[in-house]
Amino acid sequence: MRYISTRGQAPVLTFEEAMLSGLARDGGLYVPETIPHMSAAHIRALHGLSYEDTAFRVMRPFVGDGFTDEVFADLIAKAYAGFGHNARAPLVQLAPGHFLLELFHGPTLAFKDFAMQLIGQLFQEALERRGERVTIVGATSGDTGSAAIEAFKGLDNVDVFILFPHGRVSEVQRRQMTTPTEANVHALALDGDFDDCQARLKDMFNDFAFRDGVRLAGVNSINWARVLAQVVYYFSSAVSLGAPDRTVSFTVPTGNFGDIFAGYIAKRMGLPIDRLVVATNQNDILHRCLSSGDYRTSQVHPSISPSMDIQVSSNFERALFDAYSRDGAAVAQLMGELKAGGFSVSQGAMQALREHFDSGRVSEEETLDTILLAQTTMGELLCPHSAVGVRVAEKQRKADTPMITLATAHPAKFPDAVEKASGLRPPLPKRMADLYERPERVTRVANDLAALESLITERLPK
Repeated sequence: MRYISTRGQAPVLTFEEAMLSGLARDGGLYVPETIPHMSAAHIRALHGLSYEDTAFRVMRPFVGDGFTDEVFADLIAKAYAGFGHNARAPLVQLAPGHFLLELFHGPTLAFKDFAMQLIGQLFQEALERRGERVTIVGATSGDTGSAAIEAFKGLDNVDVFILFPHGRVSEVQRRQMTTPTEANVHALALDGDFDDCQARLKDMFNDFAFRDGVRLAGVNSINWARVLAQVVYYFSSAVSLGAPDRTVSFTVPTGNFGDIFAGYIAKRMGLPIDRLVVATNQNDILHRCLSSGDYRTSQVHPSISPSMDIQVSSNFERALFDAYSRDGAAVAQLMGELKAGGFSVSQGAMQALREHFDSGRVSEEETLDTILLAQTTMGELLCPHSAVGVRVAEKQRKADTPMITLATAHPAKFPDAVEKASGLRPPLPKRMADLYERPERVTRVANDLAALESLITERLPK
């Protein structure tokens, strides 16, 4: 299996090389050269398997020769051993034909654990084999950072620096990043929004002297391995509802487009998915683009669903690459126009996108209303992001096709919003009940590339 850049000017890499590189050297994102296909018989054979066995069968064709079958299966088992539910990603029925996929049973109570726990294992195995050390820098709107720190803290071959927007994540999200005591992890509160964090991260990757000097690696959803790990729960949940002999749809609350792009890959692999519905909050650039064909950035408005407070959705580039018939030059031109404020998607590319994706937007008031409604009529306490998904799903689902909404985080990660809506303050699980008492370790940093690079270089082991 070989990996190519969405901008067409970077070296072709193996899975392991693409995973360790993160962002391509031409500024693009790595994608598989071809998408493996699973037959109906192979999908049907997933019935009754554990999540780990399903993960092995779904991901194995993408991994190539970098890991043996035995090693890869062992790393998957280690990745999910710490989850708080035996099903790993259980389905809960909300209403006739509407199901919630609970993706918050991992160590940091968010869907990012599915990918990050596995990537931590893959990185450690690959780096030990190579005798190498890397510096991971990540940007987060809340959940990626805590999941990355949890996955990589204390590992011998990795130093981790996480940028998060100062004052724009929930207290639980912040504390999950700032309370670990391991010396190889560093939480950096940047003056700006998530798009600023993401921009500085990409700037570091495009500064080749710095990139090569610190052996920079990325674990944001720009990293293909992140997307691949998320493909698995589309298969596990669809099979639970009868796939491949029954078609399903998915609604995904998303800001950076990575989680729903994983669903697109599952569909390309042969999973019978009818619609993939993008659910956005008031920062609705994806909904606006899929509705009008115009991708134009505007001001980021802080919300009660902060992980979706994004205007530059990095993984949308991967969808555009396919929509433009894998024309790297066309994608590079669009990304150049984005730096000036935005671009218009061609008619042919929009038609290709709309073959797979629908979208919807949810206001702050509707989000709060949905949390209360789900609690009183469905018996489910939702985090604000999951509530955005449920609201859009209820509007768009069809009677003859089951709808699965992805519940991306535990409600206890956003207790203020949940309590405001429902009157109930969700408690943290016992394993992290003392989170508010732990001392924090964080550095506030300016939105300045040179200062960030200097800080990171100074903190690396000599």
